[in-house]
This record gives sequence, C-alpha cells and structure tokens, in this order.
Amino acid sequence: MPPQPVSVVPLPSANKAVWRAWARARRAELLAQMPALSDQIAGQLTAFLQGLGVHTVLAYHALPGEPDVSALQSDFRLLTTRAHFGPPRFLSLHPWESATEQSKQGIWQPPLGTPAAALSEVEAVLLPALAFDRRGVRLGYGGGFYDRLLAGWPGLTIGVLPAELLVAALPAEAHDVRARFIATQAGCLAAAL
Repeated sequence: MPPQPVSVVPLPSANKAVWRAWARARRAELLAQMPALSDQIAGQLTAFLQGLGVHTVLAYHALPGEPDVSALQSDFRLLTTRAHFGPPRFLSLHPWESATEQSKQGIWQPPLGTPAAALSEVEAVLLPALAFDRRGVRLGYGGGFYDRLLAGWPGLTIGVLPAELLVAALPAEAHDVRARFIATQAGCLAAAL
C-alpha cells in the first residue's frame, strides 16, 4: 500500500481560510477511515457522557468527513439542529429523529414547523468542526451558528473530530465559543482553556 499523503500544517498565524483548506484536504485523506473512526469516537463519547450522568445531548448529523455520532441515540436522548438563514441567522433545536430532509448544504435537518426544544433541556453539546486546537478553539464552516447559539451558555461543550485534526493552535476571535472538552478516537480530554 502506498504511503498516505501528509498535509503540511499551516502556521498558527495563518488565517481561517488557509486553515479551512488544510482541514478539508486532511479530512479527504481520512474519508475511507471515517466509519471506523466514528465507531471509536462514539464509544469514547458514550463512556465519557455516561460517566458524567448526561441524559440529553445536542448532536449533529454528520457531513462527509465528519465523525458520525448517530450511535449515541441508543444511550441518550439526542436533539439536533435546523439552520435558519434569516435574518436573523440561528439554529433551532429539535428531536434527533425529526431530521428527515436534507438542507442545501447536505445536512439532514428537521422540516420547518417541527416542534422545537429549548437549549435549557440540553446537558451537553457535541460540536462538529473542520478542526479544533488544544485550547478548544473551533474552526467551523464560517456561518457562526454555534457561536450565536452557545454565547453565554454555561453547559458542557465537546468538540468531536479525529485526532488527526486536533492541532496546537488555531486563529481565534473574541466571539468564538470554545469547547471545554475534545473527543477523538483516543479519548476525551479537557481543553487547555
């Protein structure tokens, strides 16, 4: 088997566009491994969340290249999001199983009019991302949806990604919501906030 290509990690001073390009290329390299990585990450998350006594989790429906966390639905009450492009731009929360239509971005989401849940019901939020750094800084897709949803929310935030996309430092802005923990196939670790 030929050696896998290795992406050169950008300098911490690089802008978010450079980091997003790097992360997308790295995810493409991991795509064939993602089902196995997803199983490992879901196992780590299950043990971690059960150890904390968590029951209700806000999760995401995975895009290609993101870890699939749907296995958690057998152990937790899962909620998911629907993006509203407004104005204003925001995420609404809904039962996991209500995500029956695909958005223009390819994300499975609940249809308009689906009964909503309140953020106050959520004990932990699983954050998808292109990459995270060890401080919990999230490199998202640029929409700011999670930053708006979680601004000032004191609950448990967990970044979810393969360990290969966890880097030392990413560019951060004051409004960026950070993950308190990072979940990879190697385990769940506290972010160095």
